[in-house]
This record gives sequence, structure tokens and C-alpha cells, in this order.
Amino acid sequence: MGMLSLLLWTPAIGSLLLIWIPGQNISQVRLVANLSTTATLLLSAWLLSQYAPHDPALQFTEFFAINPALGSAYSLGVDGLSMPLLMLCTLLSSAAMLASLNLGIHAKAFHLCLLVLEFGMLGVLLAQDWVLFYIFWEISLIPLFFLIGRWGGNRSHAASLNFVFYALVGSVSMLISLLALSQYHLEHSGSLMTSIQNSAKAMPVQQQVWVLLGFLLGFGIKLPIFPLHGWLPLAFVKAPVAVSLLLSGVLFKMAAYGLLRVLVILPDAAHILQPLLVLLALTGMLYGCLLAWRQSHLKAMIAYASISQMGVVLLGISNLNQAGIQSAVLQMTAHSLTAGALLLLTEQLYQRTHSRLVQDYGGLIPLMPRWSGLMIISLFAAMNLPGTIGFIAELQTLAAFYPQWGWLWVFIAFSLLITAAYLIRTLSLLFIGEIPPPRQALEDSRPLEALVAGIMVTAIVALGLLPESLLDLSASTISHLHHLLNPLAL
Repeated sequence: MGMLSLLLWTPAIGSLLLIWIPGQNISQVRLVANLSTTATLLLSAWLLSQYAPHDPALQFTEFFAINPALGSAYSLGVDGLSMPLLMLCTLLSSAAMLASLNLGIHAKAFHLCLLVLEFGMLGVLLAQDWVLFYIFWEISLIPLFFLIGRWGGNRSHAASLNFVFYALVGSVSMLISLLALSQYHLEHSGSLMTSIQNSAKAMPVQQQVWVLLGFLLGFGIKLPIFPLHGWLPLAFVKAPVAVSLLLSGVLFKMAAYGLLRVLVILPDAAHILQPLLVLLALTGMLYGCLLAWRQSHLKAMIAYASISQMGVVLLGISNLNQAGIQSAVLQMTAHSLTAGALLLLTEQLYQRTHSRLVQDYGGLIPLMPRWSGLMIISLFAAMNLPGTIGFIAELQTLAAFYPQWGWLWVFIAFSLLITAAYLIRTLSLLFIGEIPPPRQALEDSRPLEALVAGIMVTAIVALGLLPESLLDLSASTISHLHHLLNPLAL
């Protein structure tokens, strides 16, 4: 078994082990689940240490033909685009397990679903065959339906059905586009991902545009982009914190990753639809931050802020150049860590007070100093202040956007001002003013809680002060993608 297969199948093996553990033995269930995600995290860290960042080619590749007649294969590989997302996936999956230690209702089924979800997410990021990619994409949707519907709050059943409806539309759209591409002179001797990239060149440009629109619908629902975001607010708010953590931290980025791979396959169509991509990105940014501004519910605020931030990611992708793709990778990393820290800290506060309304608090610093310190840094990071990875990502986005689109940068500036406004309001309501009488005895973050959130906060600051490690990790691959998107640039 190769290194990538070992990484991929570790959570799947963990889920199989859980099947044989009695459901009433909750401590053993938690132990096996956490050991599985921790082992996966350690394997990805080792993979990162062995990765050669200056080589744009796929590394640690594995290939086994499944159906030579169709050209499909069990083909795995990792490059500078998937490597940072792979690390985020394993880190946040481990954090999601640790954040679920207090869950006691149907704990075995819950942890089983989380492990299957991690298996599907890893498969999407590692697959180098479009058939395999699509299979893992669908695998990741199944546990999400149960996690949202069974362990969510009120109206969780409606949230899960809403999610499935949107996901089904996206999956069918993606499948139709894949089938349309597969009709054009597929080479049956290799991976379907490579074959489709070659066969797309034989497709008329008009058909390429329709195929790309199908992919945009499929990935746009999961990204999520305006107006395909309808499933997100309800599902995000009602889902358990572990699920919300993986939704914002990995699943949104999984869709952005897939969209980038498709744009490289269809560069002519990408340039034709570039104005549409920019329009969707700017609209999503403004729409998300305006709705986040109106929220008093902390988790709902994070949900709408995520729509805005994923609009920024789409904006970077829509530049179709090296600086834009680099800014998208930075934004994905920044948002995953910042949203993850905010969700964990918000959940800690909710477990103590059973309220997520920001106006119910005030003067929390003397009551919860460890929690307050981590929360303040996380909110500053969400404002993209200097010293955080968000600041580097925002600068890169502006630098990539302005030369192509000029005065449209005003919309970015407007969204940044709105974001700063509602985050400063949140800071003032949480930490300034008198302590409400019911809140005068609150337990601070426990050591394990502070450790999990602290790792993310530390990563936010460390990457903000030393962004070269992340930039160097993906630079060669992004340069290669730039040349594929802009062949005349050669």
C-alpha cells in the first residue's frame, strides 16, 4: 500500500473498527475515532515533510487501472494545490473529533459518519481520475445528510432535506458535464483526468462553455456562491459544531479546488465566462458581509461571513492568473483557520450559557481570560489585520485584481469596511461594558479546549508573520496552472 493510500484509507479503517464496538461503550468509540483522525493528521504531516515544493508535477503517485475500456483508474497524487488543503482537512477533522467529546446521543453513529466524511474529503483531494473524484464527492455528501439531520437542532430535518436537494442538483449537473466531456476522443490507456484534459481540446468552444456552466453549478452550490447558497444558512446554524467546522473549513474549499481543476481543463471557456465569475464573486462578497452585519446570532454571522469570504476566493480564481490563484489558496487557508477558531470558541461559550446572541454578553475578559484572548485574536484575524494570514491573503487578492479590473476594487474595499464594522461591534458587545448578572460565574476554556483553538490561532499568526512557507509550497504548481490557463503567456 502506497503512502497516499495509507493516508486515504486510515479513516475508512477506523470507521470499520467502530462497527464492531458496542454502541454503549462510548469511551472506546471516542478513543478509536480520535486515534484514527490523529493518525491521519500525523500521516499528512509526514507527507508534507517529504513533499518537494519546487516540483510542479504530481508526487507520491499511485495508479491501478480499474476499467481500461473506460479509461478509469484508481489514481492518486498530490501537488502544491492539494497539499495545503490536505493538511487543513486532516487538522480540522481531528479538531472536529475533539470538539465532539461531550456528545453522548448516538455517539457511535456520529463518529462513524465523521470518519466516512473525512474519507470522502481526502478522496476528493487525492483523486487524479475524474470518475474517482466524482465517487468520493458523492461519498462525502451521504454522511453530511445524517450529521445535519440527526444531530442538528430544531428544524434540522428541514435543513438536511434542503441540503440534499441542492446537493442532488449539483451532482447531476456535474455528472452531465463529465459525460459530455467523455464523448470526445478519450484515450483509454490512462487516467480519466488526463484523458478529459486532452479530449476537451477537441470540443467546440460553445460546448465547452455549456460544460463549464454545468461544473460551475455543481461546484458553486458547495462553494457556495450567490445565488446558489440557499442551503447554507440553515444547515450551518443547525448542524453540530463539528459539522459546521468541516463545512466551512474543508467542504467549501473542496468545491473551489474542483472548480480550479475544471478551469484548467477548459481554459477557452474560462476566459469567455471570466466576467460572469467576477460578477458572482463581487455579488457574493457584498451580499454575505451585508447579511453578516445584520446578525446578532454568532453562528449565523459566521455562516454569512463565510459566503462573503468564499466570494473573495472565487474572485482570486476568476483572475485566471498566477497571482489570483495564489491569493485564492491563501484566502482558503486563512478562512479555514479563522472560521474554525471562531466556531470552536463560539461553541465553548454556548456550552456555558446556552445562548449564541451577542447582545447577551459583556465584560467577558475578567471572567474568561484564556477564551477572551483567543477570541480577540480570531476576530482580529477575521478583519484581516496585519500579523495574520488574512492580511497577506487580502493584499494578494487586491494585487491580483486591480491590474485587470481597475476601479471595481471599490467593491472589495466596501466589503472590507462592512466586515470590519460588524466584527468591531461583536468585539465591543462581548468584551466591553458591564457583565450581565446571569453571566457573573463562567468557567474559562478548559486545557483541551484552549489547546485545540490555540493551535488554529497560532497557525493564523505564524502564517501571517512567515507566509513564505505557504507561498513556496504551492508556487510551482500554481505557475504550471497559470501556463495551462494562459498558453499564450508562454
